[in-house]
Amino acid sequence: MARGAMVFGARGAREARGSVRAPSEVMPWIARRHAPDYLLLAVVTTLVLFGLIAVYSSSYAYAEFEFEDANYFIKRQALWAAIGFIGLVALMNVDYRWLRWLAIPIIGIAIASLIAVHVVGDDIYGAKRWITIGPMSAQPSEFAKFAVLLYMSAWLAAKGEAVRDLQMGVGPFVFIVACVSGLVMAQPDLGTTVMILAITGTLFFVAKSKLVHIFWLAVASGLGGLLLIALSGYRMDRITSFRAAEADPSGLGFQTLQLLVAFGSGGVWGLGLGVSRQKFLYIPGAHTDGVMAIIGEELGFVGLVVVLMLFVVLVWRAALIAHRAPDTFGSLLATGTIAWIGFQLLINVAGVTRMIPLTGIPLPFLSSGGSALAAVMAAVGVLLSVSRYTAVPEATTTPRGVARGLGPRPDGVGE
Repeated sequence: MARGAMVFGARGAREARGSVRAPSEVMPWIARRHAPDYLLLAVVTTLVLFGLIAVYSSSYAYAEFEFEDANYFIKRQALWAAIGFIGLVALMNVDYRWLRWLAIPIIGIAIASLIAVHVVGDDIYGAKRWITIGPMSAQPSEFAKFAVLLYMSAWLAAKGEAVRDLQMGVGPFVFIVACVSGLVMAQPDLGTTVMILAITGTLFFVAKSKLVHIFWLAVASGLGGLLLIALSGYRMDRITSFRAAEADPSGLGFQTLQLLVAFGSGGVWGLGLGVSRQKFLYIPGAHTDGVMAIIGEELGFVGLVVVLMLFVVLVWRAALIAHRAPDTFGSLLATGTIAWIGFQLLINVAGVTRMIPLTGIPLPFLSSGGSALAAVMAAVGVLLSVSRYTAVPEATTTPRGVARGLGPRPDGVGE
């Protein structure tokens, strides 16, 4: 099972070599490389730049209090944003099909880094999640999301119909996901573990696996999550703060209630950019998990709607790319990126608005966290690479159509 999990098999290797060596022979209908989806690129750039503003506005008070440097967090976030843009542009200009060759080395590096964090990682509040390298610290579990997305997309594309088989498909899938998520959970980091399961589960579903297998995997994951919550005091505290925050407003319910106060204070138009009061140590993690509340307080309901609409446009463009991708591998990469960004957005917003318990999952592009920002920007770079190879039939090709790179995909054609 382990050997089956770590190799694509002869058929998968032939497909990978063929698609990289001569795409026109394997997929004769594919358009030549054209410009990426510029609208998607513009939306992501806008979110990243706005995220830098949001991180500074929400963090300078805590940074001054804790580190005597109001720019402590924004300097690190800006550096990681620059690294993320370099990675995004580089991956955008690489034929994504070459990444099939790198899937195994990348997942190997990710697993090695997750092991290393337990050996040389920094212990912060009882959790080992970061590795410090000089003036910077990195969180390997964030890059593990990218590695899992890449590897599982390549593996599932190579498996084809075999993914529906219990021994050849489900067994190796569970083994791979369990290895990565188990190492992340040991840090402990339930939020990132949930995201890895969400990404891989979505990929497994769209790869046409059997619904009965998905159902039992979902049940097993749910029961495992409930057990982890029941065995951990601080996770049970989050459930308590969600259900009965008013019973302990200055204790367990403090963060939950202060987040709602921030949203309420913003009203329709907000107090003004930089004018938030709740960021002055009223909201724990205002620059990380709670950044959406600070945005709501400063820019109001209108500002929140604008931010959410940017995410809607992002998901829409990604969905078009997934639908019109030239092969199964590209479609899975795009779909996994949608799951990554979409689930993080939904879980974070639901948590800060008290629709679900707080989970510690950051807001994509906007929350402070350099590793998370660089990792998701790398995924967007791959998504943009896929957009450069979407088919544009000759009969309908126009300069505008080529620039957008989103011509219709022929029916019944695939890998």
